[in-house]
Amino acid sequence: MPIRIQNDLPVKEILENENIFVMDEYRAIHQDIRPLQIGILNLMPIKQDTELHLLRSMSNTPLQVDITFIKMNSHISLNTSATHLNKFYATFDEIKKQKFDGLVITGAPLEQIAFEEVDYWDELCEIMEWSKTHVTSTFHICWGAQAGLYYHYGLNKSMLKEKLFGVYKHHVLNRKVPLVRGFDDEFYVPHSRYTEISAQKIHECEALTVLAESDEAGVLLAMAEGGRQIFVQGHFEYDRMTLKNEYLRDLAKGIEIQLPVNYFPEDDPEKKPKLQWRSHCNNLYTNWLNYYVYQNTPYDLG
Repeated sequence: MPIRIQNDLPVKEILENENIFVMDEYRAIHQDIRPLQIGILNLMPIKQDTELHLLRSMSNTPLQVDITFIKMNSHISLNTSATHLNKFYATFDEIKKQKFDGLVITGAPLEQIAFEEVDYWDELCEIMEWSKTHVTSTFHICWGAQAGLYYHYGLNKSMLKEKLFGVYKHHVLNRKVPLVRGFDDEFYVPHSRYTEISAQKIHECEALTVLAESDEAGVLLAMAEGGRQIFVQGHFEYDRMTLKNEYLRDLAKGIEIQLPVNYFPEDDPEKKPKLQWRSHCNNLYTNWLNYYVYQNTPYDLG
């Protein structure tokens, strides 16, 4: 898929070196096609890493996609430069009159804080409410999924005894649902979180359809309203080294952290981690963009 981004976005060179088709603005405006409009509400501290992960994940369909990165008005990022944010990101106030084919709400390292205590919670609630009328399908990731399940369905998170950290085996339910079309019976996905919304709560919510879960990590993938709301409690989009970088970061901070499960060969952090989830990541995002965005969105977003 041609991903349309600003010409000088720093991750553009990395994507091109990976042989991912990235279309600059000049070329895009000369194509007689209505591209999909996808917003990415990036709540992660280091924005560039998440930009790369998500752009890579959405690069495997023939659809043209215009990406709009969105930041919160009510929060000052301390880990990404103001120059980068001002140049490549729009505030919610700047885009809230627009309509989007799809919206991604990322995770954030806020699991141990009550939702209402997050400094931008009110604004996030406004965005999730706005998405009901201005977005064809919204894709929530990890903390973003827990926030969405809490806001839309009142399902609150609970603390785990220890951090769920590693690459876990999942199995598919409701195989005929297009979002998991092409998935293997069992597949692996990374997790990195201190909280969960229990599988029992999610299964008992009549509005939700569970599509994949794990005996160890709980419900991974659920959706509502025929795919208008999609919730992923894991990180399909992570690259090979993300969990290693998180592990080393926590060690450097003096945090007691176990080795990520099923990640380093022979549990040796000196060995190169196994990449076991990329094909299912590509499949998930391709299915979302095709079946729940492209197939359902109106040609004229206005």
